Amino acid sequence: MRILLLGKDGQVGWELQRALAPLGDLTALDRSDTMPLCGDLSEPQRLVETVRRLRPDVIVNAAAHTLVDQAESEPDLARAVNATAPGALGREAAACDAWVVHYSTDYVFDGTGSAPWTEDDPTGPLSVYGRTKLEGEQLIRASGCRHLILRTSWVYATRGNNFARTMLRLAAERDSLTVIEDQHGAPTGADLLADVTAHALLAVIRRPELAGTYHVAASGETTWHGYARFVVEWARAAGQPIKVQPEAIRAVPTTAFVTAAKRPANSRLATGKLRHAFNLVLPDWQTGVGRMLTEVLGR
Repeated sequence: MRILLLGKDGQVGWELQRALAPLGDLTALDRSDTMPLCGDLSEPQRLVETVRRLRPDVIVNAAAHTLVDQAESEPDLARAVNATAPGALGREAAACDAWVVHYSTDYVFDGTGSAPWTEDDPTGPLSVYGRTKLEGEQLIRASGCRHLILRTSWVYATRGNNFARTMLRLAAERDSLTVIEDQHGAPTGADLLADVTAHALLAVIRRPELAGTYHVAASGETTWHGYARFVVEWARAAGQPIKVQPEAIRAVPTTAFVTAAKRPANSRLATGKLRHAFNLVLPDWQTGVGRMLTEVLGR
């Protein structure tokens, strides 16, 4: 099986290189790869040429414009990367009978209510990022290609910057922290996403009727405030030099911070469809975050 991976150096892409390598002949590209193969989603036509040259059996698109606030001021670029390029990949995949695996987001929903979002719930993105990611999904479906669209939320990884690393740094420097309490979701590891992808991909190749859109997230739920407290207390118990006390991690509403893009308050994703289709158990979010912290702190 020939696999083309786009976004190889992102959080999810880095883990996918590991998870997909045993499945076949893997070509991994990032936006810095421009000659002779192109991995830059801002150049859809060159992406098409790359697909035609490689003729992969599977295209895994882990690249995206994920700077949510910045996307508000550069909607054309966000649309090119998040929508136009995935649509072009879908059409080319349909032409060469390849699969497309594409990642989307809880930001396609409007964040109302408290029930976990199912795959069939009405969408209603609040931001340029959310709208362009939704359009990318729609263009892939419209292309007629065989596809897996995996929506996820609150992604973190051991590699690179993430919320937990930021909390660890600030907790060692400050006497108090202010963290949002009214956004709800499940921190989801890039390693979990990569492993689920590999498992699901093998399954749909054997059973093409399983193609479609699925939600992937760790089990359970928390808020950014709850996430911060878990990280800080885990680090304190591990002997890290934590300055802030638990009662000094203050919970505040979203309105306490001014951002260019509006965030959904409810990022809970229902994962029953994925678990039942692929016979998977998704671990609770604390297990994944604890494993990440163990690696980050070198324990």
